[in-house]
Amino acid sequence: MENGKCNGGATAKLPEIKFTKLFINGKFVDAASGKTFETIDPRNGEVIAKIAEGDKEDVDLAVNAARHAFDHGPWPRMTGFERARIINKYTDLIEQNIEELAALDAIDGGKLFQMGKVGDIPAATGHFRYYAGAADKIHGETLRMTRPSLFGYTLKEPIGVVGHIIPWNFPSIMYAMKVAPALAAGCTMVVKPAEQTPLSALFYAHLSKEAGFPDGVINVVTGFGPTAGAAIASHMDIDKVSFTGSTDVGRTIMQAAAASNLKKVSLELGGKSPLLIFDDADVNKAADLALLGCFYNKGEICVASSRVFVQEGIYDKVVEKMVEKAKDWTVGDPFDSTSRQGPQVDKKQFEKILSYIEHGKNEGATLLTGGNAIGDKGYYIEPTIFADVTEDMKIYKDEIFGPVMSLMKFKTVEEGIKCANNTKYGLAAGIVSQNVDVINTVSRSIKAGVIWVNCYFAFDLDSPYGGYKMSGNCRESGMDALDSYLQVKSIAMPLHNSPWL
Repeated sequence: MENGKCNGGATAKLPEIKFTKLFINGKFVDAASGKTFETIDPRNGEVIAKIAEGDKEDVDLAVNAARHAFDHGPWPRMTGFERARIINKYTDLIEQNIEELAALDAIDGGKLFQMGKVGDIPAATGHFRYYAGAADKIHGETLRMTRPSLFGYTLKEPIGVVGHIIPWNFPSIMYAMKVAPALAAGCTMVVKPAEQTPLSALFYAHLSKEAGFPDGVINVVTGFGPTAGAAIASHMDIDKVSFTGSTDVGRTIMQAAAASNLKKVSLELGGKSPLLIFDDADVNKAADLALLGCFYNKGEICVASSRVFVQEGIYDKVVEKMVEKAKDWTVGDPFDSTSRQGPQVDKKQFEKILSYIEHGKNEGATLLTGGNAIGDKGYYIEPTIFADVTEDMKIYKDEIFGPVMSLMKFKTVEEGIKCANNTKYGLAAGIVSQNVDVINTVSRSIKAGVIWVNCYFAFDLDSPYGGYKMSGNCRESGMDALDSYLQVKSIAMPLHNSPWL
């Protein structure tokens, strides 16, 4: 495929849009204001549907439903086994509707339909299965008290009503990553999907009713961040907020939580992840990993390896191979099975990425390939690689969230570590090397929450995922995520005449 040429037509049936209203207390309802907003198809800029625009009044109704379900309903009072049965039924229903869900994310977010079927939706169901399996294994500890006259133990209890604010780049996976552990813990919740990609969350809400969740356990309020999102962050009756998105918005949410009821806040935020390629790396494999790390999901992924550092001994070979492969990276309709990259999520993001490309050119970086929009319809951008990037350039420092790679050269292991850590972010990093000593030194020296060695995007259900520095303060996945929806209660009582301590 010639670089910059967009693939042809779709090869899958477009989904029917069945659900466009808010889901509150087990029912689909209009927004209290009656307002709607348009969700746009990024393939062509056309309106897909009009979606109910939730605001503070709707968030209040959803929180009231969730609060009643938590304080008086059966969900937190069920055994873990009973909760697991309903979560597993929910997962069965998701699996039965995998094609429709993948199609909704494709038409709403420009995500590859085939990848949705084999990647995103199975990953979402995996999270639900994992936490269903954990639901009946939540327990505290018996304590060895230092005072022999006391017997003590701990309980792990659900934290209460949770607000989930979900990003637009992985609508299904992020829905599951947040909702599944909260459900297993016994929490009730209000979910606000991104305004760019509301369709699959509303479909998940529909399936939750079919699965048998009690009314009020899962509520979905579609709307905008400054209104519906802000109402969640500042709500006095929400016990915890979980947010994935930009660092700036994360800071605003934390401030709102502090100014309201000091609710707990879990933040998974931005990144500018480094990939370090050392002289002993296989050139072809290194080039493949670099392209995957930066261009997967059209670069709209917080752990994208958008800063690639190559040791000087193989720099020229790696760069040549990457440029060659990037020119064969197929951009096209997300329903076309030959496409490797679909359109950016919306016009705003499309224009933001193009503006960063212009910054790269104007600040003196060398454009090796790409750098242009594709076609006159939709939000497609060529995979773009810059060389001769310096640390003072915007494309080096800022999270672009698009298919734009910055290439740099380094000499020594120490210099590579210093370069990798030269960022305010600390979400992920990659290392490509065959030297175990180099791998151990570098992986322990990089200030990031996830390190991938000779691989990239090696996510796993059991592997905690989250950031250092300004990339957030929480861990998604694994039992760490479940614990974040629980709180520990200590209980002590007198112990009289015990035959042993």
